[in-house]
Amino acid sequence: MIQPATHQIIKTEEAPGAIGAYSQAVQAGDTVYISGQIPLDPATGDLIDGDIEAQIERVFDNIEAVARAAGGTFDHVVKFTIYLTDMDNFGAVNTVMERKLATPYPARAAVGVAALPKGAAVEADAILVLG
Repeated sequence: MIQPATHQIIKTEEAPGAIGAYSQAVQAGDTVYISGQIPLDPATGDLIDGDIEAQIERVFDNIEAVARAAGGTFDHVVKFTIYLTDMDNFGAVNTVMERKLATPYPARAAVGVAALPKGAAVEADAILVLG
């Protein structure tokens, strides 16, 4: 009989709480899967004000907080997926990532989408390997 996978739920107050039926992150072995983060202020749960670069910065701050709660950093990220309602904002994603991450950069995909939760313009998720 196949045993269910063992995993640990990661949760922190330094990032917005889940707004649906999901966890902020799940760790299975040395791998951490961080759920999509939109530019929510963790204290209020509201979308932040500001230009797209500020919103992207908030998304990465939220991911970083969840990574820390799992015992990791951006250095442990192996893959980001970025979701944008306007692909013209792709350059701003690169600007923020260059500022927040060190080389060598992780893998990344950018996906254009019609809409995101709460009317956000950007969302990102991440996969970390801690081992």
